[in-house]
Amino acid sequence: MFDEFKKEFDAQNDRRESLIKASRDVTNLSKKVIFLLHRIMNEDVQDASAQSRRASQSGMEKLREVQAVYAKIKVELQGDLFWRHHRAISPSLQEYVEAISFAWYLGHSTLVSFSQVQQELSDENGIPFFPLPLEDYLCGLSDLTGELMRLAISGIARQGGRDRARGICCVVRECKIELDKCAPYVKDVRKKQTVVAESLAKIEDGVLCGAYASSRALTRLVAVYATVIRTSEYDFSDEILGGIISRSVTSGHSGNFRSSGRHLCGDNEREDD
Repeated sequence: MFDEFKKEFDAQNDRRESLIKASRDVTNLSKKVIFLLHRIMNEDVQDASAQSRRASQSGMEKLREVQAVYAKIKVELQGDLFWRHHRAISPSLQEYVEAISFAWYLGHSTLVSFSQVQQELSDENGIPFFPLPLEDYLCGLSDLTGELMRLAISGIARQGGRDRARGICCVVRECKIELDKCAPYVKDVRKKQTVVAESLAKIEDGVLCGAYASSRALTRLVAVYATVIRTSEYDFSDEILGGIISRSVTSGHSGNFRSSGRHLCGDNEREDD
């Protein structure tokens, strides 16, 4: 009888170790997808929408490797075995949801739905590898807000970057509002909400050019905004203002503020000393 117990315990430990290894592989692959998406989005291109679609397609294609890993371990997660070993694969599921939701957002400008994620974790016949826990989906979306914050801040100095940052700000704000409703019922979400609030504040400060003025480039950005406010009487269009900001932030000399301002304002206009 005790030999049977020993065999059962050994089988459970072996299964757990196998799932932990697979979970680490999924986590690493998902992180690589997130890095890939940021790398593509940081390229200097003319067509921002085409860039987002290309990033989304590349990310979704790369995530096929993650789905292949889950397909291999689905046999070990049948029935109640999934819930017995849920803690072993939960971190990788959250990382996967973060990666696929990031790729989905770049392609659709919306959050990926729960049913869509579950569909991606299914075989060719539509049969799920295992049930997707709602808490893992919510935690993955919570982690997504950090990547959206990085996307907004890193591209705010580019042409059209302010508009993208405003759109991301609205998405993150709505996400926080909805996750706040779930926080009392999902412990892990409640823990993450502090980080979500910080990410939202950073995006808002970035859009308003406040908190990020400490770095050299963004200090110049704040100076440009101050110049724009002081010269608002010239009624510049958003396109012209975006050009001022883009050229000034990427410039290595602070003197370019004055030259850019004189060029756009005309030879007869002078900045106040």
